[in-house]
Amino acid sequence: MNPNTSATTTAMMTAIARRALGPAHPVRGVTVARGPRMLTDLAALRAATPEVLAAGAAATAGGGCAALLVAAFGDPGLDALREATGLPVAGLGEAALLEAAADGAPFGIATTTPLLADPITARVAELGLSDRYTGLRLTAGAPERLSADPAALLDRLERAVRACAERDGARTVVIGGGPLGEAAEELRTRCAVRIVAPIPAACRSLARLLTE
Repeated sequence: MNPNTSATTTAMMTAIARRALGPAHPVRGVTVARGPRMLTDLAALRAATPEVLAAGAAATAGGGCAALLVAAFGDPGLDALREATGLPVAGLGEAALLEAAADGAPFGIATTTPLLADPITARVAELGLSDRYTGLRLTAGAPERLSADPAALLDRLERAVRACAERDGARTVVIGGGPLGEAAEELRTRCAVRIVAPIPAACRSLARLLTE
């Protein structure tokens, strides 16, 4: 479920999830009916939560839904969806951070949303990962403008990734954002440091939950 109201963004993230999960787990992308266009600050993240819950309820109402993926790095509504549906539910932020930290190596985050820096750092602490966290590096420029310029987005994210590795000592870098999914995949081929792309990480989490 994508809290971003762009159908194009939903289609992109759905395609990545389908590649990650393969034919054994069919994927249906859902864009919330209302809410902020982009989750660039804490107010937008909070406003997205009830919309994600409503979308989750609608998706599971008729049966046939085995799991849910919240396609936003801030994981709006994640815990509430788990409680309300009883289904396996993965969020991009939680899954990517846990995967990045799993081997005990230092990890950082590269993202485009400066107004979410504090909530992201708080989420790292909530998950008990602060001892491995080297910090957050941000791209230059407004998130809305970067999202409309894929070449600039990729260039500035790559610079942020390199700063995580070269200045902060990160051995793994999480790309912090669902709409950054295509850039995250490209960065895996451009950067020497290990890249954790959030959508595939969440899909791997769901696949494990579905086989337990």
